[in-house]
Amino acid sequence: MSQSTLARRLGLGDATVIGVGSMVGAGVFAVFAPAAQAAGAALLVGLLLAAVVAYCNATSSAQLAAVHPVAGGSYAYGRAELGPWWGFAAGWCFVIGKTASCAAMALTFAAYVVPGGWAQRLVAVTAVLVLAAINYRGITRTALATRIIVAVVLAVLLVWATGNLLADGPSHLAGLSIEPSLLGVLQSAGLLFFAFAGYARIATMGEEVRDPARTIPRAILAALAIALVVFTVVALTLLDRLGVEALAASTRPVHEAAAMIDPSGALALAVTVAAALACLGALLNLMTGIGRTTLAMARERDLPTWFAGIHPRFQVPHRAEVVLAVVVSVLVAFGGLREVISFSSFGVLLYYTVANLAALRQREGRRYPRALQVLGIALCLLLVATLTWPVLLTGIAVLVVGLLGRRLLRPAD
Repeated sequence: MSQSTLARRLGLGDATVIGVGSMVGAGVFAVFAPAAQAAGAALLVGLLLAAVVAYCNATSSAQLAAVHPVAGGSYAYGRAELGPWWGFAAGWCFVIGKTASCAAMALTFAAYVVPGGWAQRLVAVTAVLVLAAINYRGITRTALATRIIVAVVLAVLLVWATGNLLADGPSHLAGLSIEPSLLGVLQSAGLLFFAFAGYARIATMGEEVRDPARTIPRAILAALAIALVVFTVVALTLLDRLGVEALAASTRPVHEAAAMIDPSGALALAVTVAAALACLGALLNLMTGIGRTTLAMARERDLPTWFAGIHPRFQVPHRAEVVLAVVVSVLVAFGGLREVISFSSFGVLLYYTVANLAALRQREGRRYPRALQVLGIALCLLLVATLTWPVLLTGIAVLVVGLLGRRLLRPAD
């Protein structure tokens, strides 16, 4: 029996759980305050729009993964369907977007464990360096650890949301007024898209699930629906307990709401532990993924081959990981949470633009209508265009530097 046959052990329930676990994690503790700054209570509309974008992108990735069952995601799909330059663009956008995600996770971790001040930056940088050292030794997050973290986060959020319904004190939902601004809603959708990061994990499970043609599409829809329900409950609870203005001004909104719900402090402590676990787990996982993607791109000479170096003892791409730790530390030391989340969305949305383009071009193994891919392209580019000007200009500059760098490395292409 082949290894591929042995790997097909996951059913619809398993695939859905993995998908939910890939989405519901650290992002839920980070994104709602910046989204409230952008759109106020209309962040609820932005959340729905972000889910639609995630669905379009996930279906494109699923369609491509069925025909190209290889590692690399849109980097590989872009190369196969559109050409090497498109593949590089996807890979480069992934690297820069997920590097910003690392900074967002470190900043969120520090905000939840340290009350405030300069110590937050110090703790965030320390977390990056400690996890980089762990990653350098080839120690990564296991599937079991992922499931434990997700179970803890979901359990704490359930108690937290239920506690809000039962607790006395301020309730802002009754007088809540949603006055959507188109720009604000689009900006909040771009920020909230960050919370759905990881959903493409379902799309790449073509060799692991039974009857993938039926299971993967259903799992994508089910996991996104569950994640959307969880995020909506969190958003409503935050708006109810804190109100729009306090939510927008908060650096750790879930913790502040917990302290109001349970004056004893027990719930706030549980939220701190859950946030810390989720952020550190996500940070370690992100750093591992970026290092491996950088290694793959360096081997293809899309990045300097110096990054392809493997540590002789620990068998990890140690040069890529050291450079990543330095860059993330700089972002953490000088960047703000909204800015790094926005920059992450810039890179990841363009990454999925390439995925949608590749799926649109795809001829064999089509599973979804081209209209869905056109919608995905349009929405990804629209959300990128509505990011703040500093983030947009910085992102374009970094993208251009990457493209010019590849031209120097591959002048014949």
